[in-house]
Amino acid sequence: MLTEDLNQPQREAVMYNEGPSLIIAGAGSGKTRVLTCKVAYLLHLGLAPHQILALTFTNKAAREMRERVALMVDAEQAKRLAMGTFHSVFARILRTEANLVGLKSDYTIYDTADSKNLIKSIVKEMSLDEKIYKANLVLSRISSAKNNFIVANLYAGSEHIKQDFLMQIPRVKDIYSTYVKRCMSANAVDFDDILLLTTQLFKEHPEVLEKYQNRFQFILVDEYQDTNLVQFLLIKSLAEKNHKVCVVGDDAQSIYAFRGANIENILKFSKNYPEAKLFKLERNYRSSRNIVAAAGSLIAKNRRQIPKNIFSEKEEGDKIKILPAYSDVEEALIVSNKIGDLKNRFGYDWKDFAVLYRTNAQSRLIEDTLRKRNIPYVIYGGLSFYQRKEVKDVLAYIRLILNTDDEEAFKRIINYPTRGIGDTTISKLSSTANLHHVSLFEVASNALNYALPVNVGTAAKLKSFVTLINELKAFESTMSLYDFAREILLRSNIPQTLNEENTTESESARENIEELLNSIRLFEDMGKEEGREGIKLSDFMAEVALLTDMDLDKNVETSRVTLMTIHSAKGLEFKNVFVTGLEESLFPSIHAMENDTELEEERRLLYVAITRSEEHCFLSYAKSRYRNGSLQYPSRSRFVDDIDPRYLEFPMDRNISQSKSIDFSKRDENFFNSFSKPSLPKHLVRIGDNSKPTANNNTNLSVKEGMRIEHERFGIGTITRIDDTPDGTRIYVDFETSGSRVLLLKFTKFKIIS
Repeated sequence: MLTEDLNQPQREAVMYNEGPSLIIAGAGSGKTRVLTCKVAYLLHLGLAPHQILALTFTNKAAREMRERVALMVDAEQAKRLAMGTFHSVFARILRTEANLVGLKSDYTIYDTADSKNLIKSIVKEMSLDEKIYKANLVLSRISSAKNNFIVANLYAGSEHIKQDFLMQIPRVKDIYSTYVKRCMSANAVDFDDILLLTTQLFKEHPEVLEKYQNRFQFILVDEYQDTNLVQFLLIKSLAEKNHKVCVVGDDAQSIYAFRGANIENILKFSKNYPEAKLFKLERNYRSSRNIVAAAGSLIAKNRRQIPKNIFSEKEEGDKIKILPAYSDVEEALIVSNKIGDLKNRFGYDWKDFAVLYRTNAQSRLIEDTLRKRNIPYVIYGGLSFYQRKEVKDVLAYIRLILNTDDEEAFKRIINYPTRGIGDTTISKLSSTANLHHVSLFEVASNALNYALPVNVGTAAKLKSFVTLINELKAFESTMSLYDFAREILLRSNIPQTLNEENTTESESARENIEELLNSIRLFEDMGKEEGREGIKLSDFMAEVALLTDMDLDKNVETSRVTLMTIHSAKGLEFKNVFVTGLEESLFPSIHAMENDTELEEERRLLYVAITRSEEHCFLSYAKSRYRNGSLQYPSRSRFVDDIDPRYLEFPMDRNISQSKSIDFSKRDENFFNSFSKPSLPKHLVRIGDNSKPTANNNTNLSVKEGMRIEHERFGIGTITRIDDTPDGTRIYVDFETSGSRVLLLKFTKFKIIS
């Protein structure tokens, strides 16, 4: 019997097929199992495989569902199912009906790189400023319009045009129009066109729509909370005749608004389909009772949701542990120590652990501490911090300034940001440098002497680049490490370039560069505290190189701790989950703090994070964190207080209190804000007013061995030794979580506890 292993709500959801239905599948509630059984059940009822349309968001999900169905019914039937991603299914339909939308059936599908190249060409032909009309930005604007069913000839009258004017890119409407024409003349479509053109096809050719309405007798949609307007329209039009549509999803896990997902599609399903039946899969099979109850108490604070009561019948399990830290450095240390401790105590594999964070930039300190503890890890769906493009770009500038013979650094940044020096010129530089056995920088510095075969314009561009590097080189001996790195960024124009792109990717890149600056500031401050004289940027680069090269042997240890953003973690599960950075302006993000809709999505994001865990869940936050190049003192995230305290465990022996936060109207501006357009919103930073260690000169402090101190970044420790040196008094401190440190008293930021 196909449904014998299902619980009652699952069975009811599978067996009801008389009309529209919405299956709210809570986290860990067996959603894939229900979908699979429903497809098999429909086949059992007599529907032909090609009459069942099952839409997913990933090829992996479609493949897994098809494989499971094949185990339950005839394998040949499973092969013939109309099952796949939105794009794969509707691309086939569009290819069949291509002539009706002005295409040939052998049309080409442009990938993102193709689309960007075409946009670059159009921008150039229109004599627009390529630095303002960045391909990334323009493509994201066009994509947003298409996902909202705004075709090119309607764009000028849409809300999008107002935002374009605010962003100082009013000609997007013209680029969009030309882009569409060029795609059509090339018999090409992009990914968004596949859905947009199919929607248009159904709207303008009712006979075609009716053909597919008759073919697809039953429609299933997975992850319905992630659908956008065009996907909603496609499903509604196909289901209009037979009303046999079943959508599955969880409004509590709607976290992709930035990609165009519209939570209203699932919240208003019953309004759009008045006769629809609602099924709730509320039993969580993944997590312990405490974890499920804690997550439920959190998401209950959201106003806009479909009420549900998620429960677990597994063991009660441990409470969610709150891990406060004095600093982001200590937070990373606590997390890595806790991972090692749990592995030793319970015999977990490394793969049983996941560390989740709100932004990619947060991975740096966690990576550093895991490396130092020799704990193997993998960045899921991304690169290690120091391998990210924007970080490598900045490091390449530093490398070339420190060593102008660095050929790879030269090649990486000679035309980034774009300065009109192309591959042909670089090839000529390489040939000339090889001929004379000198560096590329040497040839660029003396193009005339080496008879470099370039025109006057290119020679001037090379000279300008050489001047930039030489001028920056001169600053090294006159500035602090942080100020020098900041000057490199200012003069390189990288911040301006990323701000002008103004995309989700460029925002992540900005965060990563700010974190790189933070790491330089931290390196410099720690050098002072440890009494290291004459710290140079080359010292920092040496440490980075060591961190980068300390990759653990992949052949030795295949099981690894997983590091990822929470967005990447959706759909995954781990025995032990650490959610880091639970601080105001970080999680929730500063952009969401003044917008109720965005704040609710941030809360859903934490709900997703917590419900990834099966046995143990930890929420950590730092009392101080380097952000924007300065040490800030954030308040603990409001989301921690949203969770019913019955399901939380706070440490009893940590001298870290949570106090009220206050708003300051003046603060150090975010480094990138100095390049932001006037239309971008400004936010206040919430800073905790709790007592913190002083940063005053400690030369006259009376310290002695055995004294307990509270350090601003390393927490509580005991002074084990005191030495007087020519540089000043050095204290040896054994910190509870940060290990042993040797610090120069006059620079050390601490207060005496006992």
